[in-house]
Amino acid sequence: MCGVSGCYLLKENEAGVYNYLILHANQHRGQESAGICVYDGLRLVGKKGMGLVTEVFDRPDLRKLSGPVGIGHVRYSTTGASELVNAQPFKVGYSKGELALAHNGDIVNSEELRRELVSDGHAFVSETDSEVIARLLAVALTETDDMFEAFEDVMERLVGSYSLTVITSHGDLIAVRDPWGFRPLCLGWDERGFFVSSETVGLDVLGVEERRELERGEVVWIREGDVESKVVRRERKAVCMFEFVYFARPDSIIEGRCVYECRKCMGKRLAEEAPVECDLVVPVPDSGRTAALGYAESLGVPMEEGLIKNRYVGRTFIMPEQEERVRSIRVKLNPIREVIKGCSLAVVDDSIVRGNTSRQIVEMLRDAGAREVHMRIASPPVVSPCYYGIDMATKEELIAADLDVPEICEKISADSLAYLSLEGLVESIRLKKRELCVGCLTGEYPTPVPE
Repeated sequence: MCGVSGCYLLKENEAGVYNYLILHANQHRGQESAGICVYDGLRLVGKKGMGLVTEVFDRPDLRKLSGPVGIGHVRYSTTGASELVNAQPFKVGYSKGELALAHNGDIVNSEELRRELVSDGHAFVSETDSEVIARLLAVALTETDDMFEAFEDVMERLVGSYSLTVITSHGDLIAVRDPWGFRPLCLGWDERGFFVSSETVGLDVLGVEERRELERGEVVWIREGDVESKVVRRERKAVCMFEFVYFARPDSIIEGRCVYECRKCMGKRLAEEAPVECDLVVPVPDSGRTAALGYAESLGVPMEEGLIKNRYVGRTFIMPEQEERVRSIRVKLNPIREVIKGCSLAVVDDSIVRGNTSRQIVEMLRDAGAREVHMRIASPPVVSPCYYGIDMATKEELIAADLDVPEICEKISADSLAYLSLEGLVESIRLKKRELCVGCLTGEYPTPVPE
C-alpha cells in the first residue's frame, strides 16, 4: 500500500510544497520512503529518500523542487525490498522525452511483463512492479502522442491494482485509476490549479473544496491548463474492503462513503452479532478506535483508552519483516493499569492478520491486571493472500488460513473471540458485495491470480 500525489498549478511554481503537503496527509499509507518529482519548466527534477516525508524533505529541498507541475509518493513495499533504489517516483526516458510515475497498488502479472520488457532490451534499475508500468507507458508513448491511446495499450496488458500519477517532460499531469477501482484516487481543483491525492484528506489539507473521485478505468490528462478525461477500460467494480477497515484515514471519503461512519457501523453491527458482558470496551489504537466506539455505544458500556500508542512508532501491520513487527508491538502499545485492573474487557480491533499483535495485546492486558480479555474483530477472518497491494503474500502467514475461530482464540490466549460477519461488513460499508474486493476473506478474486 502506498500513497500518491499530484498537482498542476496555473500561476504558482510551488509544486514541491503542494506535493509535500498532500503526501504528509497520506503518510499513513506508507512510511518506508518518500519522493517528489517536478517539472521545472524545462525538465523533470526530483528527490527521493528513505523515511517519512518530514525526514526526507527540508525547506531547501522544497525550494529546489520548484515548478508548476509535480507528483509525489510515499511507499510501503509489497514488491521489491525497502531500499532507496525502489523508492518512487520512477523516472524513465523514451524517444520523445521523459516521464515520471508514482504507483499505489500491485500488478499481478508484473513478472511476466518484466521478462517481456527485458527480452526487448529494457534494463531495469529496481525490483518493483511500478517500474514495469513506467516502462510499458514509455513504450506506448513512443508509438503515439495521445495519452488515452497509450493507456488503452497499457491497461490492456496490466492485471492488478494501480492508482497512478504521472508527469511528462512536456509539463503534462496524468492521473489514472485501474479498471477495477481497487485503490482510491481523487481529483480536486480551485483557482490555484488541479490536485490529485490517494485520499480526500490530501485535498482537505489544501483547503480544496471542489473534488471528485476518479472512476475505475479513468484517465485524467491535464495539459496547457485544460483537463481532459476518458474512461479507457472498465472491469467489474472491486474496491478493496481493507481500505474501509484499516488503511484509509477515518476522515477520508471513499466511494462517497465516510470511512469513519463505515467503521462505526462495523462496531455497532459487531455488537449485535457478538455481544459480551464486560466492564469496559477498549480499542486497539488507532484503527480499532472508531469501531470500538460503535461497539460500546450499542452495548451501553463505557469505552476507555486502556492502551496508549507511542505516536513515534510506525504501523506494525505494514512493516515489511515479521521479526520487525513482533519487536515493534510492545514498543508501540502500553496498557494503563489503573484503567483496566480487575476489569472484564471487550477489546476491539479492526482485523487479525498474522496474530502477532492480538496475542501480545492479550498478554499485556492480563499482565496489567485485566480479569478477562474478550477480543472482538470488526472484520471477518483473513483466510487468503492479497494480490493487490496488501502485505500478506503467503497463506502460511495468515492465522485464519488454517485455524478456526476457537483455535485462534486459544492461540492468542483470549477468553473469547468473535469476528464481524462478511454480511455485516458489506452492509456497514453500504456497497454491494460484488462491488468490493473481498478476495482475502473468501479466496475468490476479481482477476486471475497466481496458483
